[in-house]
Amino acid sequence: MSQTITANRPPEPDFEAITAEELGAYREAENRWRASGTARAVLGEPDPGAEIVWEQVALPGRDLPVRVYRPVSTGDGEAGTRADLPLVVHVHGGGFVGTAAQCDWTNSRLAAHLPALVVSVEHRLLAPGSPLANATDDGWDVLQHVLRNVERWGVDPARAAVFGESCGALISALTAIRAREAGLELKAQVLVNPAADVTGTMEDHPSIAEYAYSPTRALPQLRLLQRLAVPQGGDARALSPLYADDLSGLAPALVVVPTRDALADHGRRYAERLRAAGTPVRLSEYQGARHAFLTLPGVEPQAEAAQAEILRFLRTALAT
Repeated sequence: MSQTITANRPPEPDFEAITAEELGAYREAENRWRASGTARAVLGEPDPGAEIVWEQVALPGRDLPVRVYRPVSTGDGEAGTRADLPLVVHVHGGGFVGTAAQCDWTNSRLAAHLPALVVSVEHRLLAPGSPLANATDDGWDVLQHVLRNVERWGVDPARAAVFGESCGALISALTAIRAREAGLELKAQVLVNPAADVTGTMEDHPSIAEYAYSPTRALPQLRLLQRLAVPQGGDARALSPLYADDLSGLAPALVVVPTRDALADHGRRYAERLRAAGTPVRLSEYQGARHAFLTLPGVEPQAEAAQAEILRFLRTALAT
């Protein structure tokens, strides 16, 4: 069965020697697979209690796709017809590859069972000429757009949270910081297997060395992400939540860390910094789980438990 599921998935390239053209071709093929029905055996089936649509949002200088999850109307005036749903702005993982569609399993469950409006950002992916600053602007600008147009989206602006995975968690963490600086009160931030450091110290963590090439070839991917994230001469610290000058006064955080992950110590250290700054934080470790486990319920048994924990955390944080 495993061979059948992955038959149409492109082989992993050599990330240490990949060209811009090869990266573009790989990304297109991999994202096509992640959005396919075949991939759902690994990525999970969407919850039937949520409707899922692609929409375009008009942002400064660009239109950006978002994948929108809304609870299905029960026909009695509940859920889908409500105009005061809490808002969760989600950012998928991957950095230079990935699509919001790969997160249908978790996001549809949040929409159906919180219930909430979940808006997943199809951000500009990292590539030569498209640095991490573009993706971080996309996360922040989508949050602002929805909160400036609450009647159109049907959300309660007083109940908003951000949620991201891997590089998407980095974007969500930076969004939470920008929200505080703009005087916008978020109720929660959920950071799953977060990348927190794209500076020269990215590899200076024991988990990076321990899980560099097992259970996946993580280190070449992280090095490519780092090369693409910040153009030469750019300020990598400004795009690394771990080095933010001030982490006080941020939205309460749930940091989810799979232990068999090169980035495990990024999450642990960021949680430590949040706690030291006085920001409420819960660090939740999943023993034996690997990177991106939340998006792999078909092969990662702990995905269900992590999804349930995220649901509980957000339900409490976003309660009226």
